[in-house]
Amino acid sequence: MPQRLVLLHGWGATAADLKPLGEQLAAQHPEPLDVVCLEAPEPHPQPGGRQWYGLFPSDWEAVPNAVQRLTARLLELSNDGIPLERTVLFGFSQGGAMALSCGCSLPLAGVISCSGYPHPNWQPPLDHPPVLAMHGSADEIVPPDALDRIKTLLNPEHYQGVLFKNGHTIPIEMMQPLNETLQKMLKSP
Repeated sequence: MPQRLVLLHGWGATAADLKPLGEQLAAQHPEPLDVVCLEAPEPHPQPGGRQWYGLFPSDWEAVPNAVQRLTARLLELSNDGIPLERTVLFGFSQGGAMALSCGCSLPLAGVISCSGYPHPNWQPPLDHPPVLAMHGSADEIVPPDALDRIKTLLNPEHYQGVLFKNGHTIPIEMMQPLNETLQKMLKSP
């Protein structure tokens, strides 16, 4: 059965920034993996980048609409024969926050957040999909305590947290845990 990985970039980046990561994960995946890199809908204040919602200053009131728009895009993607149950949603930084807010409310195979954070007033359902949250211990953009806040909001039976030694990045040493988690999440029942 076909499988999919959807990637969400961070604030000020573009979909193309995560494409190499998606291609690398697909090349190491044991089954064919459709990789989709979604572009945030709003232009970033500095030309060339994109954003899911305004961040500096934080426009938290825009988050529900951003999550609703992303949910609609994911549902639309699932109409092409790869169901949500065979899809993993991966996000980095602001994309990680979006992956958590949107993905935990959908019947996905899993959610992966790297250097993400919980949106204010986020209340994930108890029966959310499996979540892997990763964060750098030296992250100066999104403080590492975001990992602790995510952990307190999620069902411990469906949550795994990894604190790695690095900053606001997806380091090479996290590729093996990412591959293993992706394969576990997409393993056929």
